[in-house]
Amino acid sequence: MRWTLAGLLLTAILAAPLPAADYQADLGPMPLDDETKAVIAGRGEADARLDGTRLTVSGRFRGLPSRATAAHLLIGAAIGVPGSKALTLTVSGDTDGTIAGSYRLSRAQAAALRTGRLYVQIDSEKAPPGYSWGPKGTLWGWLLPAHARATPGVPQRGGWFLPQLDTPRR
Repeated sequence: MRWTLAGLLLTAILAAPLPAADYQADLGPMPLDDETKAVIAGRGEADARLDGTRLTVSGRFRGLPSRATAAHLLIGAAIGVPGSKALTLTVSGDTDGTIAGSYRLSRAQAAALRTGRLYVQIDSEKAPPGYSWGPKGTLWGWLLPAHARATPGVPQRGGWFLPQLDTPRR
């Protein structure tokens, strides 16, 4: 009887909806090597809101060297590690444009988001097709807990957002 009650309590806790949380990604050209530096460029931003199990993503990009063709959410093994496609984002525009999507996440996808392993990738016409260890894209950015953005070229004082330390492990 005691184990049954403990099991029911644990199930209720795990099934309870998560509080709403905000995430963001700074999108930049990755990976750059001699093969890709001529065809991968641009910048962008994405914002995401998790409300229970519903994730809503929106973002913008600019400066691609060729027309945007696709955008996805991917799951990697860790922050900065390429992974596999999980969800498709809507992409509009040409070399400048927007991305958007709204999804009900699975437990694995929600865990990937909370631990910094879910990332945005935008592909373009000239982006090479892929590496043996994962897809190549034009712009990549990991969705991390919302935080103040540093002004480029301005040193930051005091405590600052460190994704490896500020992202929950589970």
